[in-house]
Amino acid sequence: MPEDITQDRSGFATRARIDTTKPHSARFWNYFVGGKDHYKVDREIGDQIKEIFPGLADVAHTSRRFLGRAVRYLAGEQGVRQFLDVGTGLPTADNTHEVAQRVAPDARIVYVDNDPIVLAHANALLAGAPEGRTAYLDADLYDPEAVLRAAAGTLDLSRPVALMILNTLGHVADYEQARDLVRRLMAGLPPGSHLVISDSTATSEGMIAASEAYNSSGAVPYHVRAVDEIAGFFDGLELVKPGVVRVPEWRPDTDDDDTAAAVDAYCGVGRKP
Repeated sequence: MPEDITQDRSGFATRARIDTTKPHSARFWNYFVGGKDHYKVDREIGDQIKEIFPGLADVAHTSRRFLGRAVRYLAGEQGVRQFLDVGTGLPTADNTHEVAQRVAPDARIVYVDNDPIVLAHANALLAGAPEGRTAYLDADLYDPEAVLRAAAGTLDLSRPVALMILNTLGHVADYEQARDLVRRLMAGLPPGSHLVISDSTATSEGMIAASEAYNSSGAVPYHVRAVDEIAGFFDGLELVKPGVVRVPEWRPDTDDDDTAAAVDAYCGVGRKP
């Protein structure tokens, strides 16, 4: 479990900003993927939701594996050397910079979050390969232009960037606002850049019930969407095959044993022409 007192990069205590009386999305997700950075309140709602919808654990694990496959594809097959990971959440195994820098040690990664508990773990994220560069920004998805300005301190925005927004856009209640935020971020990136998205979807009664239970817990709400709404985030981009699909179905590895899992989460990768 996390320590009660943690420090951010500037040396300021973040305890006052961390609310341990309500569930927290990053800690909740960390619990589902087998991490250690969560409190009792997160485990309680997690266990409650497991009773309602055990399949959410599969969503968490398969979404994490999708991240790895997408980053390996971009760094390996497409030669992408810059990654902007917005709404990164808490570090677990195989974070974006670890996957990318195994393929390309000179890759540069910028993580973006404005959450105090994620900020408290920034030092763990910053341990990247010496040939590349890994940075963490305390910035807000709702101000895309500020995110891009800050990211430009580490990334060369005249060269292709992979924009990663995984399991984050569900926190934006209004769908058109969520699309606008994605458009504004992509507008600041050059041709050849890629958009990578995954999110939980309203594709079963169990997932809808799990979302309702989570949202009634006092946590910041997370809204599950229709599959065509996930696809809408890629308007104007060239979808990489196989398109917008369930997360286990996106370019599965030969040893993946979850490709047939009917998880309620969809993903895609699109290229900016």
